[in-house]
Order: sequence, then C-alpha cells, then structure tokens
Amino acid sequence: MSTVDLVRLTEQIKKLTAMVVEDEKVANELLSSTFKNFFSEVTSAYDGQEALEKYKEKEPDIVFLDIIMPEMDGIELSRRIKEINPGQIIIVISASNDIQKISESIEVGVNSFIQKPIDTKKIIELLDNITNIVNKKRKIETKTFSISLPLDIYDLVNNNAKAESISKNAVIIRALRAFYKED
Repeated sequence: MSTVDLVRLTEQIKKLTAMVVEDEKVANELLSSTFKNFFSEVTSAYDGQEALEKYKEKEPDIVFLDIIMPEMDGIELSRRIKEINPGQIIIVISASNDIQKISESIEVGVNSFIQKPIDTKKIIELLDNITNIVNKKRKIETKTFSISLPLDIYDLVNNNAKAESISKNAVIIRALRAFYKED
C-alpha cells in the first residue's frame, strides 16, 4: 500500500462539506466531531427524514450514513438522494454485516462501504478514497469542458500550443491557473 500524503489529503478534504447520518447519538457525535477536523463544514442528522430535509438545504459534497435507522433506512435515503443528485458521493458506515443490505446499497449506487468500528487508519483510507472519487469526477467533468474564445485569443492560444507541442486545453488551463492562483 502506498503512503498517503496527509498534508495534501487534508488540503483537498478541507475544500469539501459533509453530512453524517447516524441514529445513535454517541456515534453521530463522534463521527461528526472527527470529520469536523477534516471537512470545511459537517452537518449531522439522526434519521433519514431529517437527513433528506437537511440534504436539500445544505447539498453536501459527501454523505456518510448508516444503513439501519428508524423511519427511513440508509438504503431508502441513498435512493432518494440519488434521485435528487445522481452524482452524489455516498459512503455507508455501518456495523451491519447483512449481505442483503450491503448488496442493496451497492445497487442503489453508494460509493463505498465501511465496517464499524472505524479506526484512524480506516479514516485516512476513507478520506483518500473520497479524494480519488472527487478527482475522478472532476477529470470526467473537464473532458466535456468547452469554451468559445474571441478569434484573436484563439489564435494566440493555438500558436502557443503549437510552439510548445501541447493541447490548446493545456494552454487555457495554465492561463486559468495563473489567473486564479491563490497567494
């Protein structure tokens, strides 16, 4: 297993928001307080119905949820969230080892399943997996990126791309990075 760059990982995760959905109060508070060390904002809910309402309001980047909950279980919650946002990243954190429930959650489209109890190593692996999922989504989204440029700027981009033997997209991305570079 490769070593995880914790500084880089923390910087990437800190740009994201999360929601923890867990009906057990102590477990919810523990997960929420742990994730607050990593994510920019963490919202918590204690059942599926409350989570769905908060989800619509907050639109978190990542949803962590338990499968077994009163009212609406994690599978039904995942199904409803995916109806709202098919690309939503959902991570199941559960003590359940019910193969039927696990396979059903996979069919619904959850991104990952983590068995409780969670130790520090599992949290780091989980956060690393999340950044990989987010980065993969972003790469897919950038493949469909298109932009219309004024003719004079297009010629400039085209000439720079030819001179450096790189794509026009690479020239545009470099220019955007330079423009938006944070100091």
